[in-house]
Amino acid sequence: MTSDVVVVGGGPTGLMLAYELALAGVRPLVLEQQSEPRTEPKANGLVGRIVQLLDYRGLLDRFAEGSRHVGPAPSFYFGAVPLNLSALEHNPLHLLVIPQPRLETLLAESAVALGAEIRRGQRVVALSQDDEGVTLETQGPDGNEALRAAYVVGCDGAHSTVRKQAGIGFPGSTGSLVTRIGHVSLPASLLVPETGEAEVPGAGRLRLGWTYTERGKIGLMSFKPGVHVVTAAENDRLPVDSGAPMTLGELRSSVRRILGADLPMSNPLWLSRTVASSRLADRYRVGRVMVAGDAAHLFPAGGSALNTGMLDAVNLGWKLAAQVTGTAPDGLLETYHDERHTVGEQVLAHTRAQAVLMAVGEEPAVLRDLFEEVLRLPQAIRHIAERLHGEDVRYGAGALGDGAHPLLGRWAPDLALRTTQGPARVAELLHAGRPVLLDLGGGGAALHDIVTEGWKDRVDVVAACAEQPAPPADALLIRPDGHVAWAMPPARPAQEVREGLRAALTTWFGAPAKAL
Repeated sequence: MTSDVVVVGGGPTGLMLAYELALAGVRPLVLEQQSEPRTEPKANGLVGRIVQLLDYRGLLDRFAEGSRHVGPAPSFYFGAVPLNLSALEHNPLHLLVIPQPRLETLLAESAVALGAEIRRGQRVVALSQDDEGVTLETQGPDGNEALRAAYVVGCDGAHSTVRKQAGIGFPGSTGSLVTRIGHVSLPASLLVPETGEAEVPGAGRLRLGWTYTERGKIGLMSFKPGVHVVTAAENDRLPVDSGAPMTLGELRSSVRRILGADLPMSNPLWLSRTVASSRLADRYRVGRVMVAGDAAHLFPAGGSALNTGMLDAVNLGWKLAAQVTGTAPDGLLETYHDERHTVGEQVLAHTRAQAVLMAVGEEPAVLRDLFEEVLRLPQAIRHIAERLHGEDVRYGAGALGDGAHPLLGRWAPDLALRTTQGPARVAELLHAGRPVLLDLGGGGAALHDIVTEGWKDRVDVVAACAEQPAPPADALLIRPDGHVAWAMPPARPAQEVREGLRAALTTWFGAPAKAL
């Protein structure tokens, strides 16, 4: 069997990649080790830029059906320090509350509807590549099978077989903090109706969020009526068998050690045990093999893994599709590593800082107190919120220079527009996952003609007026992943503007059709 692209791993990152590839006209094959869709509520939502990206793909409304919250987050945590985001006039941090099983179901349905194929119960056990493609050996219900693919992307998690088989290093460290999590029921008699806090006999009130003791910390929160998420984290000196399944008794024992009292729990829906790790793949691509999501990075604090992994997929999807269809310019696929590895470094840095703030001990407690003081300042809240959201991501920042347009490399703002077809938003222009040249009144026929003559098969042209006094640029070339590839500079000679647009089109979307 031969496939253009095999995606190994059917979690959110792998399914997002399958959707992006299928949207671009490539029919990917997803190999998922689990024989049935996951039902474990491993994560409870998406935080950051990926929420806006779903809007830019036209998926957000469906994904948000029944959600308790979608849009700017009223509050959040940086480590264990609360952020009062409602204090900001403009809140950059977006949140979508959605259980991971529902997220995966919707992503799978969306990808399959576009032509992606998902094969469950398939475990990749070996991989090798040559100049022409990649050979995978799989084990499944019907025995062993050899598959051949032009490209393979490992979205198969922290212990990625694809990463190991491709020889990609995964440097970093594993900490001593053991975190046990349970989605459980608590007795109604312990709960404070007004706040949702819990009165624990012998330990006092357990507030929502984090409670610290000398022996560890307890997290308490609820995303669903009748179900509480109880987290117990301690520097565990007891032997931990990472291969053994978590039990409710193990969670109870950990809570007892930390609190010095029992917290009655029952009806576990999901139990998990993790050891905090800080790791980043040294390469995101080796030849015809790439990695994304947890196969490429592990962060020691929560909230960033899904956002970063799914955005890996969006960055890679259109580039890999162009490579498969033969329209990619030289070096386009290399930019996946260049751009997303840099983002991985940035996210690893701020999650390591969060891990320090969340650590158990006297010194981290003093640091938390200081951060709580600092994070009462609106400018400090905004800075942290923008970092968590990904607002500071600017692709190619090191090579842009001081004279580059402020929007170049950044996320394209969701402007309200007036077009000949009526009102629209920038988000709606990106639903098809194609590049867009957005003429906001300054480009004229000359810019339209450049695209029409050489790139009309790959780039859409939209003329519009921005519903605000001063648009951020007279024209924008927006990549399929929502980032700006070119912005029309002000007060420049027409020939320079045309040459700049041609260079950007060629750099990102290949040679003009007439030159092929």
